[in-house]
Amino acid sequence: MASTKPGQRKTQILQALAAMLEHPKGDKITTAALAAKLAVSEAALYRHFASKAQMFEGLIESIEVRVFGEINDIAEREDSGVAQAHAMLQMLLSFAANNAGMTRVLIGDALVGEDERLQSRMNGFYDKVELAFKGALRTAATQGHGREEDVAARSALLVSYVVGRWHRYAKSGFKQHPAENSPLQLALLLAA
Repeated sequence: MASTKPGQRKTQILQALAAMLEHPKGDKITTAALAAKLAVSEAALYRHFASKAQMFEGLIESIEVRVFGEINDIAEREDSGVAQAHAMLQMLLSFAANNAGMTRVLIGDALVGEDERLQSRMNGFYDKVELAFKGALRTAATQGHGREEDVAARSALLVSYVVGRWHRYAKSGFKQHPAENSPLQLALLLAA
């Protein structure tokens, strides 16, 4: 790690933290264990992050950038509100499948016993995802698919579905793929 640039070091630390989170039965991650994984001192970690909470905030920020960047791309690419909602659902399930360690952050499992503001931030993440679903479902309603008065309830249901799939994936030790049986489930969830 000594020959890398400062920005790369932060990224390496976050990647190592995410990799450690991929062990579903692992113990609580400590800065000592993270430093050992990277073969550096704890002081080296603290040169890049003031606290372990800041490391988790870095992971959350990475999740937000990637997920909301994808949601924006979907909204620009898809004219149909139903297609937008479907693509967002698939992307959220795939994100978890491709980022097992991050899934533990998404469901709050990795944040237990950490600074409360981290879980608050994840709650804000869920709110933003729900808002994105509301936008897609409002568009769908104006296109004759569904009713405007059902948008809030359906958006909440879609977020609950995604979070439930993430939970099953993490709690199965990352064995039960989050998108398993999703084509039929999404068709049912998005039916008019």
